[in-house]
Amino acid sequence: MMDTKVKELEKLVTTMRRELHQMPELGLEEVRTAAYIREKLRAFGVTETYEVLGTGTIAVLRGKSAGKTLAFRTDIDALPVEEQTGYDFASKTPGKMHACGHDGHMATLLGFIAYLHRHPEAVQGTLVFVFQPAEEGPGGAELIMKTGILQKLGVEKIVGLHVFPDLPTGKIACRPGPMMARNAEVTITIKGVSTHGAQPQLGEDAIVAAGGVISGLNSILARNISPLDNVVLTFGTIHGGEAMNIVAKEVVLHGTMRAFDDKVYDEVVRRVELLASEIARGYGCEAEVVFNHMYRVVDNDAEMVTVLEKVAADYYVETPPYLIAEDFSWYQQEIPGLFFFLGIRDEAKGYTYPLHSGKMKFDEVNLLLGVQTYVNLIAGLNENRGG
Repeated sequence: MMDTKVKELEKLVTTMRRELHQMPELGLEEVRTAAYIREKLRAFGVTETYEVLGTGTIAVLRGKSAGKTLAFRTDIDALPVEEQTGYDFASKTPGKMHACGHDGHMATLLGFIAYLHRHPEAVQGTLVFVFQPAEEGPGGAELIMKTGILQKLGVEKIVGLHVFPDLPTGKIACRPGPMMARNAEVTITIKGVSTHGAQPQLGEDAIVAAGGVISGLNSILARNISPLDNVVLTFGTIHGGEAMNIVAKEVVLHGTMRAFDDKVYDEVVRRVELLASEIARGYGCEAEVVFNHMYRVVDNDAEMVTVLEKVAADYYVETPPYLIAEDFSWYQQEIPGLFFFLGIRDEAKGYTYPLHSGKMKFDEVNLLLGVQTYVNLIAGLNENRGG
């Protein structure tokens, strides 16, 4: 059930979300956003803060009662998306929008801190609040872990959430183990030899080779990977050629690859590198394959999920795994972590557009369930202090 003390935060949380929504900034450029966050932290009585990566902020509250050192994380960056919501509080920066809900994530975490400011008795042990830049890229979580600040603060467990349009309002969803995929950006450059289009036999056609490579790589998922393993290999752009009557000397493919299992991931990488090269060679061309390895698998700590299910009670559901990716996974490489979805889908209002859509909308009242869950997790994760 929703605590009346949390419900009292609705106006504050709504205001913060709408103010943040109007000032979207891309990764590692979140200067105004960082200033806004730091001003709110001061207003909520937080005196221990650390600046990281220029625009990131780590805030700390130390309780009078014993307990674990728990971290709660939000991402703060936006996307290069043109807003189409029709909000009267829409983005004031053309071509940029909080289309992934990070404005809601920030408002939830700030609302949580406001709650603790009003009710300091709820603070157990040490609470660390991570306002992380660059989730959408290049991966602020990894950069923060490399600073060592969470390790120095002795963080024992870390928690995060994501608003999710696939999930109805009033629900949160999670699952133990792998929940979101490991991902990579893939660039394949195919080099041939140009010639006049009327004399193709004098050249080596990179476009024809690219077609063969794309078709051939699909065989990896169909024949080299178990049907029980979830893997995606998608090429979203292809660029090449100089003119309609010239055999193309170069084609560049850009795509994405995702998997839940590291061994499967590594095998797909190996086979893409091998097969692309061999297929291109069969067409008289050369292929260079470059993987930009991005985020790891979001792998939820089973004991923390059990605690979440207990404290969430009747508004908890188990989610299937998703092949979308999240850099929260970098925290989980060293710290037991819990990442869950917060439902924002409202079909009656037409709030059904997916993440990263210029039309993605949600009601701020849904964020209060995130605040309530964070409040409940303080006590829940401290019940077994030896675990």
